[in-house]
This record gives sequence, C-alpha cells and structure tokens, in this order.
Amino acid sequence: MQEGIIVDANRAWLELFGYSGDDALTGTPLMDLFEQETHPALKGALVACLQGKWSGHGLKVQALLSDGSTLALELLLTKADYENEPAIRIAISATHKKDHDLEVELADAVKNDASTRFLQQRYLIAAVRERCALGMKGGVRQFALIKPDRFIEIQNAIGVLASEDFMAQLADLLRKQLTPTDLCGRFGGNGLVVLVERGTARDVETWAENIVKRVNEHVFASDDKTLAATVTVGLGLLPAANPDAGGSIVPDVGGAITDAVSAVRRGRELGGNQMYVVDKSDTDTRVQAYDKIWVKHIKSALMENRFRLVQQPIASLLGEDKGMFDVLVRMLDEQGSEVLPAEFIAAAERNDLMKNIDRWVIGASMSFAANRKASCIFVRVSKDTVLDKSLLPWLDAQLKSLRIEPKRLCIQVTEDLANQYVRQTKELAESLRKLGFRFALEHFGTGRDPLKLLADIDMNFIKIDGSLMQGLSTNQIQQQRVKGLVEAAKRRGMETVAERVEDANTMAVLWQLGVEFIQGYFVNAPEDVTMSSNDRR
Repeated sequence: MQEGIIVDANRAWLELFGYSGDDALTGTPLMDLFEQETHPALKGALVACLQGKWSGHGLKVQALLSDGSTLALELLLTKADYENEPAIRIAISATHKKDHDLEVELADAVKNDASTRFLQQRYLIAAVRERCALGMKGGVRQFALIKPDRFIEIQNAIGVLASEDFMAQLADLLRKQLTPTDLCGRFGGNGLVVLVERGTARDVETWAENIVKRVNEHVFASDDKTLAATVTVGLGLLPAANPDAGGSIVPDVGGAITDAVSAVRRGRELGGNQMYVVDKSDTDTRVQAYDKIWVKHIKSALMENRFRLVQQPIASLLGEDKGMFDVLVRMLDEQGSEVLPAEFIAAAERNDLMKNIDRWVIGASMSFAANRKASCIFVRVSKDTVLDKSLLPWLDAQLKSLRIEPKRLCIQVTEDLANQYVRQTKELAESLRKLGFRFALEHFGTGRDPLKLLADIDMNFIKIDGSLMQGLSTNQIQQQRVKGLVEAAKRRGMETVAERVEDANTMAVLWQLGVEFIQGYFVNAPEDVTMSSNDRR
C-alpha cells in the first residue's frame, strides 16, 4: 500500500477477499476492504508503521469481502519499498494446523456450546475456578451476565428454532468486545457469562455499558426477518479473600454469579437495556469486623517492613524509551505471599493508615530512584497525604539524605480526589514543583469538569483514565472525548499518558489521537520487583 492505495496484492489475498484477476484490487483504497469501525485503529497503525514506530504488533480488523460478508483477521504491518517508493506491506499469517492442534480443537469443540461457540456452563465454571486459583497480578475480577430482554417476544417473532441463530449473532457481537484473558460461556439457556479481568471496577462497568450500546445499535437478521433487541448486563464482584483464612482460599464463584443474576433481574425491573450492579453495601457491623482483621495485618506489615513495590513501565508512543515507571505497592503476608492493594487499601483508608503506607511508598521510590537511572517514577498518594501539612518538610529532609534529583519523582493523585480538595491539591502541586518534583493527575477525564482542573492545577502530566480505553478502538464518541483531553493538555504544555492499554488496536488509535505515553498490560504487567522490604531495612 502507498498513500492509502493498494498497489499490489498477491493471489492468496485476492482469493481470501473473493476477487479474481491479478489487478482486481490495484488502485483500490485500502480502507474500502475493512469495516468503518476498524478504520481509526488501522489508520493509526499505518502512520506509526510508515514512521518506523510499529514493531510487529498484530492488528485485529473486520474485513469486508466481495460478497458483503465480514471476516475477522489479524494484520501484520511492516515498512517496505515498492518500485523505489516508501510503502507498507500488509500480511495475514497463514494458519498451519498440526495433528496436535486438531486434537486440541476437537477437545474444545466437545466443551463448547454449538450455537455460541462459547464454553458450556459446567466447563465454564471449571475453567473459572482454575483461573481464580492462580490469583491476579493486579486489578479486579467480575462476572458479567448478559441476557436478552424480552426473549419470549424474540422467540415469538422469529420462531423457537431461529432463536438459536439470534444467540449465535449475540455471541459474535460479544466476541468482538472480549480480550484474550476473558472467559466466556453460555449460562441458563439464553444467558452469556463472562469472567472479566480489568484494572478497576469502573473499567468493567464501562465495558458492560459498551456491550449494552452495541447490542442496542445492532440489527439482528434471521432468514428474511430482521429485529432489534436489547440486553441487560448484570455484574457480580469476586470479593477478596479473608486474610485469616489462608492464601489458598478459593473466591466465592457461586456468590458472584448469584449477584450477577440478581443484578440482571433488578436491571430488567428498571426497564432493561442497561448495565446494573447490585448494591451490596455492608452494614457497619460487617465493615467493622472486616476492618478489624485487616488493620491488624496492615499494622503488623508496617512494623515488620513487609511491603514491596512493583514497577510497571510506561512506554513512549514517540518511539524512544524515556525510562518512566509507575510503581504500585504490595503487602506481604506472614507467609511471604503477595497481597494486592484491592484487598487491604479500603480498610487502610477507613482507619487512617494511608499516611504511613504513603510514606513507605515515597521513601522506597526515592531509594529506587537513587539506585536506578529511571528518568521519572510515578508515585500515587492518598487523601491523607494531600492534607498532610508535614509532608513537605519530610520530603525536603529525604531529598537531602538521599541526594536525588527531585524531578525524577512525579507525585500523582486521582482526579476524583482533586475534585474533592481542589484548593489543597493546587497548593500541594505548587509546593511540590517548587521543591523540584513533578505532579500528575491520574484516572483523569471521567469527572464532572476535567478541563477546569487543567486550568486550575499546574501539572506535568495527565493520565487518561483506563475506563476510556475500554472499546476505544471502535467508539468514535470516546475517541473524540480523549482527543479533546489531549489537545487541552498540550495547549498547557502537559504530557499525556493513557492508562490500562490492553491491545494493539487501542494503542494504534491513541497514536492517531496524539497521546505521548501508554501503560498497561499491553506494555508490561506490573511484576518486576523494584524495592523489597529487605532494601528498606
């Protein structure tokens, strides 16, 4: 392809797309061969590739074949020359199946539902239990139950037998929204269940809202009939284990699915066509009992220095490694097993322990900066630290003791926290920058007035919330929203980081939108130890 136009296509490509004649596609705009929703990601990847900044990532697209049908493909893009002019070579990997692969596929076929090609219910539950036993490196796990609204009316409209075709189409629509880590199966006749792993609960909710929107906009077809349909998506959280129960406890899968079923029921009572989460606010007694357990463990870990940091690289979309890292805290239990923040931070916040944890994290991050040549380390702090008047003198003393360049640390707070304490956040940002530190707002772009915060608070970076990355590659409204944030930040000389980027398509769109940096599991999971408890003794 040169300048958006196909200049050569081999026979395999022509046959796959349903064309005959060696020159059938020559002179055709490349975008004509792909669905509209694929275009933003494809355009971004092409620009990056032409500039030599796309390195072997597979790009998922929906191809338009000559007969009007679509086909899911993964494209490989490489920079090339064609007749001494710059070009891009676009390839589709051939699939060579070995006997072993066929045996695996046959075994999978036995486990899968014939219509949806997702796991049958009993195999899904077994796979979920196996996955949950492995634990997570970070983020949350939730069950999403997707059920068609007024399914009896759908059956009456197209017939009982044709309703299986409807379920197959619904499954295909859902499949486009799944990530490689998601587990999906058929549940209870006309339901689909997904074990969703994302960075935050808000990411899961945004993903579920996108499913509802997609189905609502889709036209389902069965023989000569078409129909519109809606779904209700209910979410159920897999709760953290009790720390006194030992690290091997299996999460309550049944309870989480029950919550998802209840959420669907409640969502339908409210009219359907929505995402719903059951409000399971604990009573004061239950919260106090929960906190009593965790406070004991947190205080013990602080006394015995049983915390550590893990690093997550932040990658540049400009093609050069800036040596930037986000650091995340982990607590170690008495057996040395890792405890994720999602399990203990809420209790720490409710019991005034965050200031001590924040001090440990900042101190460990400064020690890391002193020992490693990282250009910028992002350190998140809590409300307690934002309101802490003794923070700045403590930081000044730490700087004199460790003799590090303060600009190598970027203190970050959430947009939500900044909205609650605008004056204090503004004062903290100004004071930190006077000491030479950098400042950022994370989880940015979903609050009531993010552009006003940009005007009110002087900062070096904004980190665009990961919930806006959910479905970004095919959601034009969301793309415009992110683009507006990027442009507003650039006008003020601030750099932008996209949080929780999980696939190449999202990265390609972010390239188009002008985002400078990305972080997330697509870049690297937060698993490299940067500072253990022994390093802080």
